[in-house]
Amino acid sequence: MDGEAQRSVSFRLNRRGERATQSPYFKDSEEGLFYPERLPQDYPMKIVWKKGFIRLVLVAGILWVLLILIALLFHVWSCQSSVSFFSAMCNKDSKLLTILGRSGIVPQPQPPHRCPIPLANDPDKIVIPKGRTPDKIVKDLAYVMEDELWNNGSKTSPLFGGHQNWSQRVESFKLNSTMKVHCGFIHNSGAEMARSDIKYVKKCTFVVASGIFDGYDIPHQPSNISLRSKKLFCFLMVVDEISLKFIKENVTVREDDDGGKWVGIWRLVLLKNPPYDEPRRNGKIPKILLHRLFPQAQYSIWIDGKMELIVDPLLMLERYLWRGKYTYAIAQHKHHHSIYEEADANKRRKRYARPLIDLHMKIYHYEGMESWSPGGKTISDVPEGAIIVREHTAMSNLFSCLWFNEVDLFTPRDQLSFGYVVYRLGGSFNFHMFPNCEYNSLFVLHPHTREHSSAVEWVKNIAELDGKGSRMKESRGGLGLWTPYPGNLESVVLPSVARTSKAG
Repeated sequence: MDGEAQRSVSFRLNRRGERATQSPYFKDSEEGLFYPERLPQDYPMKIVWKKGFIRLVLVAGILWVLLILIALLFHVWSCQSSVSFFSAMCNKDSKLLTILGRSGIVPQPQPPHRCPIPLANDPDKIVIPKGRTPDKIVKDLAYVMEDELWNNGSKTSPLFGGHQNWSQRVESFKLNSTMKVHCGFIHNSGAEMARSDIKYVKKCTFVVASGIFDGYDIPHQPSNISLRSKKLFCFLMVVDEISLKFIKENVTVREDDDGGKWVGIWRLVLLKNPPYDEPRRNGKIPKILLHRLFPQAQYSIWIDGKMELIVDPLLMLERYLWRGKYTYAIAQHKHHHSIYEEADANKRRKRYARPLIDLHMKIYHYEGMESWSPGGKTISDVPEGAIIVREHTAMSNLFSCLWFNEVDLFTPRDQLSFGYVVYRLGGSFNFHMFPNCEYNSLFVLHPHTREHSSAVEWVKNIAELDGKGSRMKESRGGLGLWTPYPGNLESVVLPSVARTSKAG
């Protein structure tokens, strides 16, 4: 019994020794290692503190990320909030909103409707530049005056824009020091002025011009006009017969000794024999071709007939032309940057025949006009064309001619053609496109006297226009939409368009 007990104790001791030597804390002294002593008493606390610190860092990191996320969400919410207190806290120019807006996560922050214009303080102190801005590229510009097709024995009457063919159109975009282009006003094609008006406008070097066609508006008197500007500028309102009759029935029209007709500061200039079926297309003549209608003008400001100008025109010339040494200035569109966006909006709002807008855009896309993108050569490809400020240099006049030719050949929606002409000139046309919020600070907008409408705006397919006896097809405009195009447009796919705003 004693022997068995002793062997049992010896066996347990050996087992403990084996377990001890298997422990990582014990090493063989012959191998130069050591046997540690007992573990420190604070060793468990160190393990607890180490694990606790890691947990604390992780929790703090999570809380920090959540705090940042909450702050970002509050920032986005405050910018979209209708509560003035919170919306005032929003930084609408922040990079976050810009990134989220471009990605479509949140609506793009809209620019202000109106903003202050950095105008000079006193019109009387404005120094008017002497002479004209020198022309560096185009120095001699002449115009096609005869309709070749009509002169060759065709029974058709001369067209106001002429029968420009596709080859002539291509050549018109090639810049040379001496050029001859189509630019409306073909002989015997209409749009004539009375002799008394021709005599009057010959003295007009500085012009503020507007136009009313088909009786949609009445003249609105400009305000805040200095005495100097009243003496310097001619205020010319171009009208057709229908509008002149409507104006006489609704406002006081006085007549001077030379037969000139006046409504307040505006001299009414009658444009007889309108050359187009579509009143909106007739309205493009004074708007775009002011240099042809009033050839003595050196500077002009165009405003649409529904507008009341509230800024002195001399201050506008200083702000938009002379200060930056430009010869042409126009505002950028508030919502659209790409002509394909504008075309889509025109179709949605039934501003012109949908299939003709698509054909117009397919030709432009076939000819290399891409959708506008940030960081490109232009601030925008789509202008607000209701106000145009320009010096009538050869290059400025050429641009106006080329722009008008596109309006004459295709649709009367001139905003679709502006960016295309800029593109075809390859950056040679230097113009100033100013912010839309400044544009809205230049005038007070009045409603039309009635809604404009024409049958062509509601056309949904070509058959409605091209059928026998159809009265919707314009017979004297849009020639390029009915003349066979030299390229294959069947494979052209228009760029996809995302609607950028509710108003767009």
